[in-house]
Amino acid sequence: MDSISNPLYRNDYIEGYSIGLNPFLQIAPPVLKKSEGFSSGFSYGRLEYERLNGPLVFGIPLKIVSDKILEEFLLAGMLGMNIDSEGYTAHQMNILQQWYQSGIEKYEPNESLYLLALLECNGIETL
Repeated sequence: MDSISNPLYRNDYIEGYSIGLNPFLQIAPPVLKKSEGFSSGFSYGRLEYERLNGPLVFGIPLKIVSDKILEEFLLAGMLGMNIDSEGYTAHQMNILQQWYQSGIEKYEPNESLYLLALLECNGIETL
């Protein structure tokens, strides 16, 4: 295994990782044997996708969970906001609930008031 500090290995790894995260991409098998970095990155990207969204053998869910979605659920929990859970599978909801619950544990009621005041000062109306 090459070092991740090797620029060629790192580029191949990142390319493989991003392809591994994309469940819609059709890949020909020879492409996966492009390099050791690509194969390692693809494997890790696919494991990451399946950890968040469930195994591909169960199909591709309507909504894809990513790190950005997880952070939004954490923030929603921290601010005591309601969440939209439509379109997520049971596997995805288990993960999203963990992040939301983690945000609730960090919930500080005054922060919501501070945020609303800050938004109001900047001319942003909230419903």
